[in-house]
Amino acid sequence: MAPVHGRAPLAIVASLSLAALAACAAGPSAPAGKTADTGLDRMERLTLNANRCWFKSKDPAFARYSLAPELSSFSGRPRFLLVPKGQPEARPLLVVEGQSGSARIDTYGPLTGETLGRRVDADLTRWAAGDDGCAA
Repeated sequence: MAPVHGRAPLAIVASLSLAALAACAAGPSAPAGKTADTGLDRMERLTLNANRCWFKSKDPAFARYSLAPELSSFSGRPRFLLVPKGQPEARPLLVVEGQSGSARIDTYGPLTGETLGRRVDADLTRWAAGDDGCAA
C-alpha cells in the first residue's frame, strides 16, 4: 500500500469530526426515563441555544459580537465567550461557564453590567431550566 502524502480530504475529516462529536455529545447513559445532565451536556445545550437564538436569528442586540465556544476543557469548566465580532482572540466581553457535576452557571465580564447582561441572564436561566425557546 502506497503512503498517502498531504492532508486527508476535508469531507473525510469533517465526517470523522462530526461522528466523534456525536459520540461525545451522547454523554453517559441514564436510567430509563431520566436524562443524564453533566456540566458539559448543559453547556453544550446552552451554547447551541445562544448560537441559535442570539446569532443565527440575527438578533440585533448581538450583532456586534461573536460566539466563541470553549467546551473542551481539562479544567472541568466548559464555557463559551462573547467577543467583539471579527476578533476571536480579543478579550472576552462575556464568559458563560459551567462546572462538571454541578448545575451552577457563572457569568462574568463587562457585558454583565450592561442592559444586555440582564437579557443574557434571563435567557440562560430559562435555558438552564429546560426551556430552549428564544425570547427576544
